[in-house]
Amino acid sequence: MSKLVILESPGKVKTVQKYLGSDYKVVASMGHIRDLPKSKMSIDFEHDFRPEYVEMKDKADIIKNLKEEASKADEVFLATDPDREGEAISWHLAYILDLPLNAKDRVTFNEITKSGVEAGMQSPRSIDLNLVNAQQARRLLDRIVGYKLSPFLWKKVRRGLSAGRVQSVAVRMIVDRERQIQNFKPEEYWSIEAKMTAPSSKKQFEAVFTGMDGEKTELHSEAETNAVLKRLEGAEYTVSEIKKSVRRKSPAPPFTTSTLQQEASKKLGFQTAKTMKTAQSLYEGVDIEGMGAVGLITYMRTDSLRISDEARNAAYKYIGDVYGKSYIPASPKIYKSKANAQDAHEAIRPSTPSITPDSIKGSLTTEQYKLYKLIWERFIASQMSNALLDTVSVDITANGCSFKATGFSVKFDGFTVLYEESKDDEENKVLPKIEKGDILKLKNIEGKQHFTQPPARYTEASFIKALEENGIGRPSTYAPTISTIINRLYVERDGKQLKPTALGEVTTDLMKNCFKKIVDTKFTAEMESDLDKVEIGEQNWVDTLREFYDDFDETLKKAEVTMEGKRVKVPVEETDEVCEVCGKPMVIKIGRFGRFLACSGFPDCTNTKKIVKDTGGVCPKCGKKVLQKKSKKGKKYYGCEDNPNCDFMTWDTPVSDKCPKCNDGTTLFKKGGKMFCLKEGCGYEVAIKKEK
Repeated sequence: MSKLVILESPGKVKTVQKYLGSDYKVVASMGHIRDLPKSKMSIDFEHDFRPEYVEMKDKADIIKNLKEEASKADEVFLATDPDREGEAISWHLAYILDLPLNAKDRVTFNEITKSGVEAGMQSPRSIDLNLVNAQQARRLLDRIVGYKLSPFLWKKVRRGLSAGRVQSVAVRMIVDRERQIQNFKPEEYWSIEAKMTAPSSKKQFEAVFTGMDGEKTELHSEAETNAVLKRLEGAEYTVSEIKKSVRRKSPAPPFTTSTLQQEASKKLGFQTAKTMKTAQSLYEGVDIEGMGAVGLITYMRTDSLRISDEARNAAYKYIGDVYGKSYIPASPKIYKSKANAQDAHEAIRPSTPSITPDSIKGSLTTEQYKLYKLIWERFIASQMSNALLDTVSVDITANGCSFKATGFSVKFDGFTVLYEESKDDEENKVLPKIEKGDILKLKNIEGKQHFTQPPARYTEASFIKALEENGIGRPSTYAPTISTIINRLYVERDGKQLKPTALGEVTTDLMKNCFKKIVDTKFTAEMESDLDKVEIGEQNWVDTLREFYDDFDETLKKAEVTMEGKRVKVPVEETDEVCEVCGKPMVIKIGRFGRFLACSGFPDCTNTKKIVKDTGGVCPKCGKKVLQKKSKKGKKYYGCEDNPNCDFMTWDTPVSDKCPKCNDGTTLFKKGGKMFCLKEGCGYEVAIKKEK
């Protein structure tokens, strides 16, 4: 019998074919093969929101090939990805290939390994229509919001704009954070820090003022602080209390999609889209020397923390062999998934824990190695024993004033021998030996002025965390949402931070005034919850759409009336640059292809030019300025301002240091841990010193 297996992605065809053998023919649909056409709404509102799907024109050859292969096969298995989107693709495939919906032809692979593929093939089921309906409801909701609201924005702001059910509330969150920062009023406060030594040691440690006369005291001014310092003049510092305890430090759980994106951003500097693309390649399979094509991680779109017993036991074996039995916990570590987690898949983990990152480093790209190492170490560490810390808290009194010093030492390193989660705060320091009743020697004491700080702008990592906490979107949508709002010029990157553009602020204000619910985080989260209920069969997808649409349609009609004859102007950003044609200041405007410089004297002067960033570097070829530029794909590079007359360009980053060998002001560049000169014939190179 001939058996056809249809995957979603071509990336894993080779791997799955290897595991299934010659009795099977494995092909890929290359994603969706049917969708709503782009040219029109294609939703029949009068007949229960019936969608009008069409075969995608660019998939005509693929569809033809799939039909030919299916007609030759005795059995057809639909093995698209194990999520809502994959289920919908299988449903569309069944329609095009004329397969019965009740046939047990749907198989899923949580991991692309021999055991994972065999387990999937041994448990075929019929297509889950609840999953299909949840995807369909989401797709239609997004189509309704996008196709109804975007034309409204075209008329009221500018042509070419777009709105989206998730993207619009995401932009609003970034705009709201920017407004919080702008409106923040810093408040003054003071601290008193004392440097001391104990009788047993000359090593200084720090104690912080906590209060006076048995009460906790906050210092709000220099006068209050000086009054305390005056009281402490000539005072004796006595250890009044010592508390010692053992603190257990637990490992972080294995990764979900969200936490993987956050940690890859913090530790590796990966943008979300890069993380997901790299994880996809690790899941689908990589050619490993001596092993062939191997799927290295489990499915990377999951919010479950569940781990199979088989994987846990494999982790224990590795931990025991490498670190010893004391690093294996007395009882299994079971991590609890959040309340609304989709538990169909395990957490993200290495498919075969015995395959260590370093053992296959030569077969992986740099990005694959870094991400696999992160996933592998996080998983192994999650199954290891807690770290034990001997903690010390010392209370010190001086003339009725209280100070506290804290510290710790590692009693047992446990999981920290392998991996620690990224933290923004620093750990305490080890204290010298101190006894109750000790008279401490004051080395230095000073008051320090501080001001409360505004909330930080979102980074990709903190924004993903905020989206998850607010129930906006789902793990699989975080990366495309961030890409969309940046590509649509509502948000821009400022280093690692996400900052709204003037366009983002204007459209958000318009949406808040006219479509309050669409950009309301609570309403959007409730919609996601309703879609989850559709997925598990607790809610009807048509009823969900109808409840949303009736209110939305009424709101749109009111907005059209309210904004009749009105347009919203996007403010321009002023710059220090002067127009070389007429001498007036240049301003930043946003057009169809992004931000550009335009003369403020428009329409009298129509001078425009690209925005370039002067790095302060000097071209090693001709001595002119080195500018930061962007490739067509948005990747940052550096080139001479005199292009095309000078062809110098590099991906390496210019630094402020100058080449000591050339000694003529030539700029050094850096990559990895080295700085070097790019001037022909120089060859100067030096390692970058790490800050302590």
